[in-house]
Amino acid sequence: MSSYFWFSVFVASNGLLLFMLAMRVSLLRTKFGISTGDGDNPVLFKAIRAHSNAVEQVPMFALLILALSFNALRSDYLAALVIVFTLARISHGIGMNYRIYRARQLGAGLSYLLHVVAAVLLARIVLL
Repeated sequence: MSSYFWFSVFVASNGLLLFMLAMRVSLLRTKFGISTGDGDNPVLFKAIRAHSNAVEQVPMFALLILALSFNALRSDYLAALVIVFTLARISHGIGMNYRIYRARQLGAGLSYLLHVVAAVLLARIVLL
């Protein structure tokens, strides 16, 4: 297995997730006839925020996974970080789009926690 296998899995899966969230926004824009902004439509607003939040979270975590891959973090640790973060982002997107507060809360909380875990792991590798 390539040392960048889990980074590649991360990019593929989260790239697909970002695409799906963006497509939901586009489909809702078409459905409601709103070309810019949210038109004070709460459904479109939530879809825009779900996509925007993923755009805010995914790139930094991708950089952390890439840096951890460069520094040869164990594959099982990388797998856990990538899989759980991706599931967290899916949970957050579902929670935002379908008003399932617990899914949104779980997704956000896990995303934040995994950011800290990945950053601490990287700092530990680099500083020791």
